[in-house]
Amino acid sequence: MSEGFIDGAADAARDSLDTPKPLLVVEHAKKSFGAVHALNDVSIELFRGEAHALLGENGAGKSTLVKIFAGVHQPDSGSIFLDGVRVQLSSPAAARDAGVSVIYQEPTLFPDLTVAENIFMGRQPLRSGRRINRSEMTKLTKDAFDRLGVTIDPSRAARGLSVADQQIVEIAKSISFNAQVIIMDEPTAALTEVEVARLFDVVKTLRAQGAAIMYVSHRLSEVFDICQRVTILRDGAFVKTALIGETNIDDVIRSMVGRDVVAAQSAGGGTDGANVLEVERLTREGIFTDISFNVRAGEIVALAGLVGAGRTEVARGIFGIDRIDAGTVKIDGKKLKSGSPVAAMNAGIGFVPEDRRQQGLVMEMAIDRNVALASLRGLSHLGFIRKSSERKMAFDWSARLRLKYGRLSNTVMTLSGGNQQKVVLAKWLAREPRLLIIDEPTRGIDIGTKAEVHRLLTELVKQGVAVLMISSEMPEVLQISDRILVLCEGRLIDEFSREEANETSIMRAATGLARTSAA
Repeated sequence: MSEGFIDGAADAARDSLDTPKPLLVVEHAKKSFGAVHALNDVSIELFRGEAHALLGENGAGKSTLVKIFAGVHQPDSGSIFLDGVRVQLSSPAAARDAGVSVIYQEPTLFPDLTVAENIFMGRQPLRSGRRINRSEMTKLTKDAFDRLGVTIDPSRAARGLSVADQQIVEIAKSISFNAQVIIMDEPTAALTEVEVARLFDVVKTLRAQGAAIMYVSHRLSEVFDICQRVTILRDGAFVKTALIGETNIDDVIRSMVGRDVVAAQSAGGGTDGANVLEVERLTREGIFTDISFNVRAGEIVALAGLVGAGRTEVARGIFGIDRIDAGTVKIDGKKLKSGSPVAAMNAGIGFVPEDRRQQGLVMEMAIDRNVALASLRGLSHLGFIRKSSERKMAFDWSARLRLKYGRLSNTVMTLSGGNQQKVVLAKWLAREPRLLIIDEPTRGIDIGTKAEVHRLLTELVKQGVAVLMISSEMPEVLQISDRILVLCEGRLIDEFSREEANETSIMRAATGLARTSAA
């Protein structure tokens, strides 16, 4: 045997030792629900000390893969390896015991228990006589928060915690189980920029401690900020895995949707349009004060600001869901009756709420009935709802909005988040509103559906509809709005035209800094 061959073999062996081994591996996973192939031959590797993004449109299979990791679903075929050992995550308890933890978008804490009690629920440290050792439980909770570099009082009740703090509590619970793999499902959907920055610090801390992070998000800018590797799924199938440094956002989007996505631009600018909405000195004590603005036909006006600034509350006050203490709302010059959603609807206002599942839809009801909910009077004859008319309305709007569904008689809960949002839009657009108020129009939906929603809004303003949009996504605000109104602590601080707006100026106003001080 030649000396060169021996040296080459030694080098190969050394390289093999130096190459990091994945902590968690899924190979050729398949999962079907009836005729629907949710996952088809999907493989992924998670490494210690890395944040690995899992991306794809709604319906791509991300949630199914997360539930397989969580032990909620078992794959029909394929293998899972943890630290090189084949494992079966047959239940959530089995996944937890194996060191795999999932942090869901909406934390599920017991509100009347303390933070420490939530973390150690069912496994509290005990004194003699099987009494709970509360001092030890508090100490262990504080130790977990210290590991994460955050400060939360272990003895305070969970009720009243911000969503960000609730997520930190869930992460602390995970590391108290010695979780090696932590999966974060849309963790920043309801967070402010400051809270996102803190979460990113926690992710970096977990990585430094050797955890493998799988990060599921529709916010691609965040993925490129925090992740080192990305895996993309499309229609239940594996597309590719790439290092973040070797790809870019456009390439990722093309891989997710299978085509180039063209960003919509506002078709409004309606400075010449007549006023549709006029808000004059609207006030609700302790929530917002002296709010005045207008929205013209054929323009999109965005309400921007930090969480808690009062944007949603102003919209709810305009639509009559919440009471107002002072001020007036006019539609097409006519004063609107205060505190009456029915009067708002009759005046031509449509309202798409932020929480589509709780406030926009009846989840157990069929798709066609949800579409028709706001138009029942027009569909009824002698007090009876005409099913054929209801079905025709739903079919027409499903086609116009490119809704993906099995049958219109299926419950709306069977749809993906993006398609649920389309059903809420269809419900209000079927009434042909003069003014559409839409709160967080693209929260939690994928890139392709987001582009469709943006194009739909621009088509509406071309038809002369006035749109009042609330959004926490700055690129969305800058991309499709004609004017941007910034709220801070319940007051209207500033207004920007599309041409003069940028992220810096809007964030300065949103944090209470005057525009004149920007330099």
